[in-house]
Formats: sequence, C-alpha cells, structure tokens
Amino acid sequence: MAAIRDSSGRGHASSAPVTSDVIGYIAVVDIGSPPRTYNLIVDTGSANTWVGAHAKYVVTKTSFNTHQPVSVGYGSGDFVGTEYLDTLALGGGLTIKQSIGVASASSGFNDVDGILGLGPVDLTQTTLTKSPRTTIPTVTDNLHSQDIIQQAVVSIFFEPNGLKRETKGELTFGGTDATKYTGDIAYTSITTTKPASNYWGINESITYGSQTILSSTAGIVDTGTTFIYIATDAFAKYQSATGATLDEATALLTVSSAKYNTLKNLDFHIGTETFTLSPNAQIWPRSLNSKINGAKDVIYLVVSDIGTTSGHGLDFIDGYAFLQRFYSVFDTTNKRVGFAKTSFTDATTN
Repeated sequence: MAAIRDSSGRGHASSAPVTSDVIGYIAVVDIGSPPRTYNLIVDTGSANTWVGAHAKYVVTKTSFNTHQPVSVGYGSGDFVGTEYLDTLALGGGLTIKQSIGVASASSGFNDVDGILGLGPVDLTQTTLTKSPRTTIPTVTDNLHSQDIIQQAVVSIFFEPNGLKRETKGELTFGGTDATKYTGDIAYTSITTTKPASNYWGINESITYGSQTILSSTAGIVDTGTTFIYIATDAFAKYQSATGATLDEATALLTVSSAKYNTLKNLDFHIGTETFTLSPNAQIWPRSLNSKINGAKDVIYLVVSDIGTTSGHGLDFIDGYAFLQRFYSVFDTTNKRVGFAKTSFTDATTN
C-alpha cells in the first residue's frame, strides 16, 4: 500500500477494483450481512447509490427500511423505490453504513444492478420525494465521516476498453495511487457557472489541431457517460475539420481509413495544462463496434453532439472516452478536479 497515499500526505487511503461492461465501468460491492454482491455503474455524474435494477435487493440482518420513497431520473433511465440503510463494502477495508436506494422499478439499466453515485452530495436534493430538501450522504462522504478515509477524495483509474483484461481499473478513496499515473496531478477548481457547478463541473477550451472548436466554457466530468459530448456549434466545427460523416444508426461520426490517417490531436485546455487525445484515442475500439450497434470495421469517433449550442452553462461532458486516457481526482474537501497522464494516454489500443 506504500504507493497509495492520502492527498494530505498521511497515507490513509484504500483502493477497490473496477471492471468494464464496454459502455461503462462497474464496481462490485457487497451489501448486507450475510453480504450479497451487486454490480454498480461508477458514476460521477450522479450521487445516489442504489440497487435492484437487475439483481434484486435482499433484506438481511443489517437492513433498515427508512420508508422514505426515492426517485431519480437520468439522461437514459430512471428508478423509483425506497431508501434503506445497510452495510456497504467495496473491498480494501472500505466498509461503511450507507443509505441505499432499493428500486421497485427502473428503466435503462440492462445487465447492471444500479449505480454507485460519486457526484457531489447536492445532486441528491429532491430525490427523497417526501423530504426534497434533504441530501443523502454519498459513499465518499460516509467513508470520510465514518473515519475510514481522512479526506473526502476519490481518484479513478480506467484502462482503455480496447485492452482485453477483466479488471479495467480502480477507485482510490481518500487519496491517490501513484502507480497509476505519471508526472504531476494538475488541479482545477469547480466552475462557478451553473448548471455545471452542481456537478463535477470545470472550465475548459478545446482545439482540434490549431483550430479552436470550443472557447473556454463550463461543462462536467462524468464517468457515467460513455462518449465525449460537446456543444452543437463545436461539434459542427469538429465534423468539418475531420471530414467525418454522421452515422444515423449510432448518432456517431464515422471516418474512412484515409481520413483517420490524417486526424489531428484533440486538445483539452484545463487550467494551465493541456490534455491531448491522439487520433487513436478519438476513435471507438473497432473490435467492440457491435457493443454500440455499429457496423464491423467502421471507424467511429467518440466525440458527439450534446444537443445545445455553447453558452448554456453545460457545454461539454468529458465522459470515460476521455477519462480512460487520464487519471482523475474528484476532491470534495478542496472543491476541485485533478488530471494526470497515465501509461495509456498515448497508447494505440483502438
């Protein structure tokens, strides 16, 4: 554990592995006593932790029914149910009492059991339908308040999906794992621009080659989003510059092999640092096209249209197509997000 360090330097941090279902990253958690195992989407874009979408929640001797109805809507799904208190274990000594939504109905969550919500706690406001002003402490909050970690920080390492490994990364609570990144972590403060400021929201600009396609603006960093989404006007510039064609079946851009060979770097300017996606990092793994209902051997780009023009306060989503190339740190204590390069930043895996 020597390489895993608390962000305050006191050395109190622990890690848990994550796997991949191709379009998202999955944490395996044990809930209850005796424990039952659930597969939960790792989601920094929401804050409620809940189960019951696939494997149903099993009441055990540690279960406590709060009788509080809960309801959460997402970009591509929702759940309704009841909030319980129970024991939750992530491994590595990360065991807490946690408020957990137990779904009576859900949609949009095939083959997973629910969500591990790692977003800011204020995102839980209005989700308890009888107590809409009440927030529900997140897993990170409870690890901190129950003295399992000394700072409310979660750091995330993902490997690119093109690599065929069962374990695809890790969550480190309370600090960072220096074996998973190279160089220094560059931090940027949470944006003050709403609605991005409600999330892990930051300011950034984006250039393709030497062309600015998105001037400095606010958006969010979201592990629960598969692709990278940018404002409609920025997307139009990106499509024009790459010579890509919109594929109606997937709503993704495609390029020919010849155009792929002429792709330029896509640079994300965050704070004083630049984080670069190489041409290979801008495409979906061709071996996994079927997972997005794509056609065999077609080259799909991972940058898509957010659906609104820039200036609306949430002009980009840096999803895991971005995050699997960089180490990321979500620091509740200091209200900031950090990034660092990894051994996979420039890898050719797609």
